[in-house]
Amino acid sequence: MKTLLTLIVVAALGAGGWFFWKKQRDDSAATQGSSTPASSAIVETRSIRFAVSAAGDIGPAEQVSVRPEVNGKIEQLPVDVGDFVKKDSLLFKLDDGDLQIEKDGQDKAVERTRLELEQAQREYKRATDLFGSKLISQELFEDARTKFDLAKNSLDRAQKSLDLMMDRLRRTRVTAPFDCTVLTRPISVGQAVSGSGGFNAGTEVLSIANLSDLVINAHINQADVTRLTVNQEVSVTIEAIPGLRLTGKVERLAPQSTLKNNIRGFAARILLKDVDKAVRPGMTANITIPVASAEDVVAAPLASVFTETNPETRQVERHVFVKVGGEWERRSIEIGVSDYFFAEVTKGLQAGDEVALEDKAKTAKPMVKPAAGATSKGGGSRGSGAGSSGVPATAPRPATSTTR
Repeated sequence: MKTLLTLIVVAALGAGGWFFWKKQRDDSAATQGSSTPASSAIVETRSIRFAVSAAGDIGPAEQVSVRPEVNGKIEQLPVDVGDFVKKDSLLFKLDDGDLQIEKDGQDKAVERTRLELEQAQREYKRATDLFGSKLISQELFEDARTKFDLAKNSLDRAQKSLDLMMDRLRRTRVTAPFDCTVLTRPISVGQAVSGSGGFNAGTEVLSIANLSDLVINAHINQADVTRLTVNQEVSVTIEAIPGLRLTGKVERLAPQSTLKNNIRGFAARILLKDVDKAVRPGMTANITIPVASAEDVVAAPLASVFTETNPETRQVERHVFVKVGGEWERRSIEIGVSDYFFAEVTKGLQAGDEVALEDKAKTAKPMVKPAAGATSKGGGSRGSGAGSSGVPATAPRPATSTTR
């Protein structure tokens, strides 16, 4: 009895395993069948927009490293990282105690030379009167005049020394040159700093920037830089802020290429307009540069467009294989704007035509050229950048081999 039960269980398990294996094989076959690439496609009416993409880093349009012009010790530092500072507001102040003492000495020197000048002036006036009355000699008169001139020179030197001291005192107080935000503050109150005329161009106390105007510093591939022009508007998205879309304007293009990440390209500076407060320096921006577009036009998959060079005219010609009455027919076409997937067909096709995605040269009928002046049906108005024939210079070109 136990042997019979064992045989029944083994048989049931075997049958179940066979059915499971058969189902898996059928599912695998169905999956493989569905993944077979299509060999043809239907020409349709659609809009084609071709754009070039690039990435760049966001930074402030104006950024300043604030350094004192004179040596000293930080006495006041009322701002910190992230603070917004209005123009002409105090950024920091140096201890000016020693300079104030020197200024007091200069004030006294100016006052002393002024008194000496007044005395010399009185003596010179009296000598002039006496000399006019011939009561003193020429020598005494000349001495009085020389003393008066020297007193004037002394006062002038003392006043200039005082002016220089006042200028040094003014430089101990540093204010904001424009409305700005404090980016960094590596120095604290009480630290000694050197002036910009000293070693290593001075000590950086703060770095400030105007965050109202931000720019994108991008590296544009040399193959795409010819599509850009100064003052051209571009679309900008920020990786850190999903859904935010900004508008930028190409402000500057470098005249010479550079190598960055093993890619030869040109530095571009793009000014952002109406910057959202959430956008901050250091974020990565993706730039979309519109190149060419065509609205509601007859479009064929780029894979269906074959290209060859006419040996007689040396001109590039394009054709497709169209299904007519169950057979493939080779037909010459003209194309306009294209992107990486579709090409606008200006002559030779109409919406609803079936085209091959593989070479049918061996089985297709001979070449059929579109009638002169014929245009494809189903197309709306042509968009900007579409040429009258062939691929415009501003759009990607299909393969250029003799078969594709």
